Amino acid sequence: MSDETKNPNSLTMDDFRITPISGDIKPPVELEARPGRLPDPLGLLGGLRGIWKGTGFNQIWRPLNGPQDRFLELNETKEVLQFVEIPGDIPNRGLLQADILLHGLTYLQKINDANVKKNGKPAGIHIEPGIWVIVPPTTNPLDPQTVARLANIPHGTSLVAQGTATTSNGAPNFLPVSITPFVIGQPNNLVPFPAESTLSNPPNFRTEPADIPHVTQAMLDNPNTLLTAGIAGKNIKAVTTLRISTIPLVPPPAGGGTSNIAFLEGTGGGPNAQSAEMDAIFWIEEFEDHHGKSKFQLQYSQRVLLNFNNLSWPHVSVATLEKV
Repeated sequence: MSDETKNPNSLTMDDFRITPISGDIKPPVELEARPGRLPDPLGLLGGLRGIWKGTGFNQIWRPLNGPQDRFLELNETKEVLQFVEIPGDIPNRGLLQADILLHGLTYLQKINDANVKKNGKPAGIHIEPGIWVIVPPTTNPLDPQTVARLANIPHGTSLVAQGTATTSNGAPNFLPVSITPFVIGQPNNLVPFPAESTLSNPPNFRTEPADIPHVTQAMLDNPNTLLTAGIAGKNIKAVTTLRISTIPLVPPPAGGGTSNIAFLEGTGGGPNAQSAEMDAIFWIEEFEDHHGKSKFQLQYSQRVLLNFNNLSWPHVSVATLEKV
């Protein structure tokens, strides 16, 4: 048993099971038992079960109440991400259509800065409790099976991001992601800040070089290059891709959104730092090690748009984690 599972602060479901106390909900066809096998109620989310550990990169444009409006914070990160299945069926009562059953997992994400220490301990920069659920096909709205992530961020934001789960063979393709801000609502109207986003420039309004010894210009230009490095030399056999967003995807689903405390929303001159949108892709990858043994790793690329001073400022986080 790992230290994480022994920790009293880790997630457990030992004495809990959701049990509908009224109504009669029939499981959807894809969750009914078939001859010779029992289906996983979590569907493609089942691959998340367990504890994952690894490293990554975090970038955020922080609003600055000072000589300029921004500071570019960069972090090399160490992360632990734990998923625990929620036992039982989660009934969602319907009026426009029959009731449905959801199934899900709780999660707890803990991220430390890999280099910066406070009081001799790694500096914690993020903690996030939340839930992933799988949603069966529905008739109202007319959606296929979907997945959703419900997250709570301690800065004062809660969000729901809904999307799709698919499978494929071979290594995933990581499309570029940009950290360049743009005019709110105009993603093609870019407003670059080369003074901060060029590592060779003096770090007057950027993280000190000593705190980011392994960050490269390529990582600033495209943080997803770190994900490409995370699969280099690995024989990726199969991938489950979870693609979610707080805004409607094309094609649907269309559920989701963000909610912020009043301080983040601000008044008058605009938000202090409104979390306006979150988009993320998670890749659950099965690969063979040098001994031919199957192993699993979890990679993700997440972009949050922070709105302040008339611009949307991308906050990008990426990581490569291995199941332990």
